[in-house]
Amino acid sequence: MDQDKRVAFITGAARGIGRTFAQALGEAGMGTVIADIDFETAEATAAELNAQGLNARAVKCNVADEASVDSAVKEMRSAFGRIDILINNAALHLMEWSCPVTEASSERWRQILDVNVIGIVNCARACRPYMKEAGGGVIVNQASVSGFTAVDVYGITKLAARGLTVALAKELAVDNIRVYGIAPGPMDSEAALADLPPELITRFVEDLQVIKRPGRMQDLVGTLKFFCSDGAAFITGETLIVGGGYPLRI
Repeated sequence: MDQDKRVAFITGAARGIGRTFAQALGEAGMGTVIADIDFETAEATAAELNAQGLNARAVKCNVADEASVDSAVKEMRSAFGRIDILINNAALHLMEWSCPVTEASSERWRQILDVNVIGIVNCARACRPYMKEAGGGVIVNQASVSGFTAVDVYGITKLAARGLTVALAKELAVDNIRVYGIAPGPMDSEAALADLPPELITRFVEDLQVIKRPGRMQDLVGTLKFFCSDGAAFITGETLIVGGGYPLRI
């Protein structure tokens, strides 16, 4: 991975899992785009990565706004000369969205669908021509174990992310673009630790997972690197659960 100098466009990369991904891919030799609606924090993150000798640039990007996505992708394509990897990490999440589907207003439904679902489409559409001109590319959609139970608003949007992973894999294969999903369980991001009730995390570890420890953001890096590598060249359309063995499936 450290020989081809590919460029990864990562949404929601100013902090949390997105930042962890940017750090990991940057250390693997890639250029990284820190795309985030919070441009000030994105700039600070890019500066921290560059101070480590990595190659990162920040750009303001609202994934729910097609024009914002198009502008950000075009700007970064011009800055780096290419875009090879798209990581659709930006999402509305945490407990405020873990509510029964009929308790959320239509306005709230549109708000989360615009980010968690249509945002994936906006970014894939914008990056596709640049990946095609580079000879192919990789898209990684951030799903969730909640997308396998799909019993609340957030889970439904992550079920949709899994569906988009399959649909995009089929549609974009003609351009040599592979598409994957990563479905984490609860992870140790600052936002998650501040928001998720401790008893919920305890329930996952003690009652649901077969690996009896909390998930760490770093646990996702190996899967991400594999999907972005030639080792995954004959795989597409798959979503891999990284949740300590929950939920187990046949």
